[in-house]
Amino acid sequence: MSTCSRCGAGFACGMVDGSSGPCWCTRLPPAVPLPESSQASAGASEQANIDTPGAGCWCPACLEAHIAQLARTREA
Repeated sequence: MSTCSRCGAGFACGMVDGSSGPCWCTRLPPAVPLPESSQASAGASEQANIDTPGAGCWCPACLEAHIAQLARTREA
């Protein structure tokens, strides 16, 4: 079980839970890219979060809301 880094809700992450298939989030359009430079400049604790599957992930509700907001912004 993972905890949403945005709202604190618990949710299942396929990467953390060891699911045989891909995580639910792979069905959604990419919305929050991880810049390559973040790994190079991350400190030890930040690097642990980057290397830990599910760390910093958002729950389905938060990620879907973020994607919808991005779509509205693009349309404006």
